[in-house]
Amino acid sequence: MPRTRLSYARILAHMKLNKLVAETRKLCQPYCVTDGRNFRLKDVDPSDTGPLRPEDKAHAKKTVARGIEALASLQDTLYAQDSWAVLLIFQAMDAAGKDGAIKHVMSGINPQGCQVASFKAPSAEELDHDYLWRCQKHLPERGCIGIFNRSYYEELLVVRVHPEFLDKQRLPPTLVDKKIWDNRFEDVRGFERYLTRNGIAIRKFFLHVSHAEQERRFLERLDTPEKNWKFSAADITERQHWPEYMAAYQDMIRATATPWAPWYVVPADHKWFTRAVVAGAVIDALASLHLHYPEVGSAKRAELAAARKTLLAAKKTGR
Repeated sequence: MPRTRLSYARILAHMKLNKLVAETRKLCQPYCVTDGRNFRLKDVDPSDTGPLRPEDKAHAKKTVARGIEALASLQDTLYAQDSWAVLLIFQAMDAAGKDGAIKHVMSGINPQGCQVASFKAPSAEELDHDYLWRCQKHLPERGCIGIFNRSYYEELLVVRVHPEFLDKQRLPPTLVDKKIWDNRFEDVRGFERYLTRNGIAIRKFFLHVSHAEQERRFLERLDTPEKNWKFSAADITERQHWPEYMAAYQDMIRATATPWAPWYVVPADHKWFTRAVVAGAVIDALASLHLHYPEVGSAKRAELAAARKTLLAAKKTGR
């Protein structure tokens, strides 16, 4: 392709990307929390769809589809530049749609440049280490996107709602006092600041589903044979602690939402809207890194020219 046509194609692609970034940023920005001091969970309606209405569902799906294409391009640049890494953290109550959001939004990503880690109940080995240890092992490499399906935030949620889990960590008794949660908030803020200062861009998502919608989805899992495998009796047990979890989520977001590691509190009653907001936030995060392909210096250009000359010569001789 001639240089002028190539440049024009790049400019056109850049313009389209900028337009998409602006559109998706407008959609996701209202749900971004960078300073949690005045955050109240009750101010976020789980059934909210922002400026969109049910009749806009098809449009939202098209936006997500365009976003998936844009993410593929942005990830390719992230991988080639090999400088930044991106960490996406997903937290939610059961049946809020974490798995579906990850599956749909990241469907166009090259698996070679993406790492997904799901965190269940800690193993005996993990309990013998500090609570950040098992997540640190799965941090993304430079040039890659890392996805945490649940994370070290379980320590500020599940463990807080169920203090008996803290006993299993066998911490020195003098460290388990009324300040332990404030101390962990401070530790997490510092940890995420450290990661950011070392080139890992962090975006965190709390998919906020309503109590009623969770019930509907649980019943759907029970009534649909193909979805029976998704249901666990433990889900009902945790549902009984709904008020405690909502209080824990609110405290967690208040204490750990920062400009360098913001929380997106995403309404999750309508999956199509949830995915549109998540896609927008991920696109915005990657676009904010000002990614570009590595520039080729004069020595490399000379090497490429020599390789081209060799290939053309071989073509003429039939070798």
